[in-house]
Amino acid sequence: MGGGGGGAGGNDPEALAQQAAAMGLPVELLAEADGYADVEVYPDNWPALWLFRDLATQWRVGMGGATGLDYAALPAVLDLRGVPQAERAELFDCLQVLEAEALAAWREE
Repeated sequence: MGGGGGGAGGNDPEALAQQAAAMGLPVELLAEADGYADVEVYPDNWPALWLFRDLATQWRVGMGGATGLDYAALPAVLDLRGVPQAERAELFDCLQVLEAEALAAWREE
């Protein structure tokens, strides 16, 4: 899955704050996130991480907050990134792990 994703917002603090608010997340989480150390990402995990980032604006949000990613956007992103058909099922599995972990982290707050 070539190149970086760079979905809407990037590292722009105002855009990130707007995205957090749209998902019902406390803006304070962004300030806390600034204190986190960088982490190592194994090369095999980068495609899933970039896909997760590419879909950062595609969360379904209800009254109780984010409920999951809108998978309707997934084929367009995979096509745009040139992901071969043979790699898509495994990449989707990895995406669901990232999605579940993000939802679990948000629920802890």
